[in-house]
Amino acid sequence: MPRELQLQASPEMAAHEQQLQKYVAQLLQVSAPEIQKIVVVKRSIDARQRAIKINLKVLVFFQGEVVTNDAVSLPNYPNVQNAREVIVVGAGPAGLFAALQLIELGLKPIVIERGKEVRGRRRDLKAINRDHIVNEDSNYCFGEGGAGTYSDGKLYTRSKKRGDVHRILELLVGFGASPDILVDAHPHIGTNKLPQIIQDMREQIIASGGVVLFETRVTDIIIKSQSVRGIITHDGKTIEAEHIILATGHSARDIFELLHRKQILIEAKPFALGVRAEHPQNLIDQIQYSCAQRGEYLPPAPYSIVKQVNGRGMYSFCMCPGGVIAPCATSPGEVVTNGWSPSKRDQATANSGIVVELKLEDFKPFEKFGPLAGMEFQKDIEQRAWRLAGQTQRVPAQRMVDFTQHKLSTDIPKTSYVPGTTSVDLGQVFPGFLTQIMRQGFTEFGKTMRGYMTNEAILHAPESRTSSPVRIPRDAETLQHVTIKGLYPCGEGAGYAGGIVSAAIDGEWCARKIAALYA
Repeated sequence: MPRELQLQASPEMAAHEQQLQKYVAQLLQVSAPEIQKIVVVKRSIDARQRAIKINLKVLVFFQGEVVTNDAVSLPNYPNVQNAREVIVVGAGPAGLFAALQLIELGLKPIVIERGKEVRGRRRDLKAINRDHIVNEDSNYCFGEGGAGTYSDGKLYTRSKKRGDVHRILELLVGFGASPDILVDAHPHIGTNKLPQIIQDMREQIIASGGVVLFETRVTDIIIKSQSVRGIITHDGKTIEAEHIILATGHSARDIFELLHRKQILIEAKPFALGVRAEHPQNLIDQIQYSCAQRGEYLPPAPYSIVKQVNGRGMYSFCMCPGGVIAPCATSPGEVVTNGWSPSKRDQATANSGIVVELKLEDFKPFEKFGPLAGMEFQKDIEQRAWRLAGQTQRVPAQRMVDFTQHKLSTDIPKTSYVPGTTSVDLGQVFPGFLTQIMRQGFTEFGKTMRGYMTNEAILHAPESRTSSPVRIPRDAETLQHVTIKGLYPCGEGAGYAGGIVSAAIDGEWCARKIAALYA
């Protein structure tokens, strides 16, 4: 049996197998040659002290012991070509993992995706970045793989009580992700790696007899006697099924409008909204690692920060070390920001959403829209930003200190946001209460992270798609909509997930509930 050991090592030692083996031998009071192999099970960084350490959980195999093979393999997916069909609307993480789980359980998924396949999306991303043209069906949010494909692939989650996180990570490794995601405390795949992984997942669905339809938008849901019977697509085609997993993501406003129009119960949901702040990465490294240069054995430093300001949480969201800011509008006439990092996180800047929690009463000016009031609040800010930026995808921007001091920035340096910036007093983008909270909050952030509050930091507005502004209520036991039988609201868009892993878990969960009906 291997010996399990938890230890701290220097970053250099943790990066070199021979050094680590020698150190472990000293800890166990054995000679280094007695150790056959050390397998790292968990890895995290402890930067609380000036001397930064790497926390490691390892398995130590001694000579003569059988080294267990923990290589990840995919499930044995059966052929479901002639099996009972289930419609899955949306090919983001919730939809893809739901489809794969359906296959594993002997059901045939019909995946409906409004956007293009993962590589075809690139042309549309180039159009929004270079030409300021927004394709409403193919952009950073819509298309194969969903928002996660071209916005990072961070795998943080707090959903451990809701499903098997390790299973999701193992499936991602099985489809080509680095095994490091099974080890690192904050696993990350990277935008440059995700397209091939997503493509391989799709090819598995098709090889197993499932169907994936791209550039196919759902325009209606067929309902008879309070039960679903299928969908109608944009080209008038009808696809019949008794079960529909609705995994359309947090930005599919036309789906929310469709549900509301058909009097299918939906609810306004609080979310968070703010700006995306960009700092030089070396500045964040200096703050977090308390050193002039982080060196070659430490990754670009992330940060996480939260404050209570006037009774509301203001916090960092989707922090991207060594990353860039991307234009994430899903319709013409709006500006939306998000961030992503490549797998190496080797860009010169760090960015993070800095957002404030909203309350239902904040949406009162839009109460005539009923359950869509939060969505209209969100749209109003995004459209205001577009107008302030000259009706382009250039983003309203302001230096951080200038923002807190009510000063228009006389110049904005070039940032990672490719379409460009327009110097704006960001107080014009947001309602007064939100501006006041953010100004005070950034001042408080600066007290906690010395050096964070600087005019080297540029704020880009708005960061508005943190989560869905709508919840689609479902029964806690069956996961079906509370009034419509056979409709399974799923993932971020339905208000039941917040990120790749939790959405994937929710997708699998919905698939299992459907399969259980035929067990």
